[in-house]
Amino acid sequence: MRVQTLTLAAAGAALLTPTTLPTPAASLTAHSGRHRITATDLLARVHDCKQVSRGRFRTDAGTAATVPVCGTDRAVFWKADLDIDCDGRVTAHCNRAADPAFSAATAFQQSDGRHLNAETLPYVVVPGSSRRWNHRAYGIRGGAVAAVIYKGRVQYAVVGDTGPRDIIGEASYATAKGLDVNPDPRVGGVPSGVTYIVFRDSAIRPIEDRETAQAEGERLAARFTGVN
Repeated sequence: MRVQTLTLAAAGAALLTPTTLPTPAASLTAHSGRHRITATDLLARVHDCKQVSRGRFRTDAGTAATVPVCGTDRAVFWKADLDIDCDGRVTAHCNRAADPAFSAATAFQQSDGRHLNAETLPYVVVPGSSRRWNHRAYGIRGGAVAAVIYKGRVQYAVVGDTGPRDIIGEASYATAKGLDVNPDPRVGGVPSGVTYIVFRDSAIRPIEDRETAQAEGERLAARFTGVN
């Protein structure tokens, strides 16, 4: 579990210097190019919040609890920061040397029993179940499909880990990279402006199948937005 301060996340964002021209306000991923469902389409459906959590969440330890989990009949969503989760398998960029908060375990595992690979698998982290909000009661379990939106980009992901019961706003190294966000677990991430949409009663099996998650994300996004 990676818990950053806002100052650290902001510093990471400042260190990231784009090497290409800004991306138009359309949904993109690192692998498949332009999506049929745009970020604008998705954001239009989460403009208003019907709060489903009993309380609000912090974005980082020591900050005020300001983020509600909102919901519709087809999805839950929240708007927060993006801290980098590097937990799971040891890789070149996700290990204890690179991330002092590194854990070799994720809440959910691959089909072969191994923990997830944060460097290659786009996944999001949901708060641990509590009276504040129980994600399982809303059909959100390991492998549920999510759309993560930042500055006109969309990265489809799966629910791959759980975090503290009172903190929200975290995704894997691969998710950040797909959003053109600095994925460094020490100084990466962004302090605000990220929208997380998790589709209720969805599931990818096996959880590590990125291509299936991408295709199912597009299908669920089309149903959610009503875009044909």
